[in-house]
Amino acid sequence: MAGGGIGGLAAACVLARAGHRVTVLEQSQAFGEIGAGIQLGPNIFRMFEYLGLAAAVDRVAFYPAGLGMNDVRTGERVVRVPLGEAARAAYGFPYGVIYRADLHAVLLEACRTLPGVTLRTAAKVDSFGQDDAGVRVRLASGEALAGDALVGADGLWSRIREAVVGDGKPRVSGHIAYRAVLRREEVPAHLWSDDVLLWGGEKTHLVHYPLRRGELFNLVAVFHSNKYDEGWNTFGDSAELNERFAQAVPQVRELLARIETWKMWVLCDREPVRNWSQGRVTLLGDAAHPMLQYLAQGAGQAIEDAVVLGRALKAASNDPARAFQLYQDERYLRTGRVQLTARFYGDIYHASGVQRELRNRLFQSGQESAGFAGLQWMYKGIDPERLFQP
Repeated sequence: MAGGGIGGLAAACVLARAGHRVTVLEQSQAFGEIGAGIQLGPNIFRMFEYLGLAAAVDRVAFYPAGLGMNDVRTGERVVRVPLGEAARAAYGFPYGVIYRADLHAVLLEACRTLPGVTLRTAAKVDSFGQDDAGVRVRLASGEALAGDALVGADGLWSRIREAVVGDGKPRVSGHIAYRAVLRREEVPAHLWSDDVLLWGGEKTHLVHYPLRRGELFNLVAVFHSNKYDEGWNTFGDSAELNERFAQAVPQVRELLARIETWKMWVLCDREPVRNWSQGRVTLLGDAAHPMLQYLAQGAGQAIEDAVVLGRALKAASNDPARAFQLYQDERYLRTGRVQLTARFYGDIYHASGVQRELRNRLFQSGQESAGFAGLQWMYKGIDPERLFQP
């Protein structure tokens, strides 16, 4: 398993529980996650239940009361959908949010309890080869490893993808995200909300929600910029951010002003592809189908990948090449739809002029399938037990 992030660890957990021996190769010096909060739709909680991790996630998650969108310039409500029991009634599972590091820690602990998982750090995959007998991996250190198969869960800039798909660099969206986390006591009562609340504006938006059972407050501000081609976990320019939100309502500007240090990343994705496997080698998560964050499904789709991969190996009697074809054939249309729909939702959030007026009126009318209601196909998720049935 090349990559020890959320997708790689989820897959290692699935495969080890099925009796496979898995070596996770993480290029960093230690296992860990950077980033702030992520949203977890009902489809992801369905996977947690299947993996036996629902209770561990529940201990560190927060369950927002609603999912809403306001106009960043006027403050008017565009749409709000109640969550809580409404989500459970509709899908059988909740809608939650979680600190990325907390979710990673849950998966890491699960892997550490499994004797079939070997966790290695400072182990960057440099190249690989394969034949009918198995795969050979060479690390950047020069060490050579052998196995039955290789899964590339090494993210947006995947080295494994270069060899398997060969489609060059990711697509730069022109959107920049700034993220920050406040402690609850740092957020005045009139600015706190138990909702996942998005303030949408012309080529900008701010989204915020509580984390870690309400102990923290996550903020992500996004705006369009052509200044950057790449970047991740670097310090952001507060002056540029404030300029982009200069016309925002006072409560948004007040929230932004409470942050002294922002971390920045450039939002990228790729065009959906049908094939991300080659013999005994396949891809998973962002290595296979990177997506913009506007549907908050990147981590969730990686976890779904992990579950489907495990079921595919079982259906293929542990023949990696056959299993990887079953796996990608089952996944590529669903993940491709998420990739393309995420782009569309970015346009909705950042609408201006007549598009903005139409968005507000249609969503406020209650006659359009806005937000949560319009994504039933995604939140319904997959049923692992029904996969690959004859």
